[in-house]
Amino acid sequence: MNYTQNQRISQITESTLIVGVDIAKHKHVARAQNDRGLMYGKAFSFPSTRQGFEAFCHWMKHLMTEHEKTQLLVGMEPTGHYWMTLAAFLRSRSIPVVVVNPMHV
Repeated sequence: MNYTQNQRISQITESTLIVGVDIAKHKHVARAQNDRGLMYGKAFSFPSTRQGFEAFCHWMKHLMTEHEKTQLLVGMEPTGHYWMTLAAFLRSRSIPVVVVNPMHV
């Protein structure tokens, strides 16, 4: 879906946990932050497998509880085709996914 810049910005509120994922062939790395850019915890590495994706979801849920967040937004770069499996997995669990063009960051 094509959002305007204001529509994209309005998706992020004080109650949003923002997670960025660095996509790779075998292992992905995620970082979480709040709406002001404050990082939460350490980077989380997980394999590109169903078990890795489940662990990633558990990690995000833990951070949401720990930091009292009620909304979640996951952003990732469309690296080759490696991002598609994770994006489909997250969307199947109703987790919002944003594909970020690195040229716009």
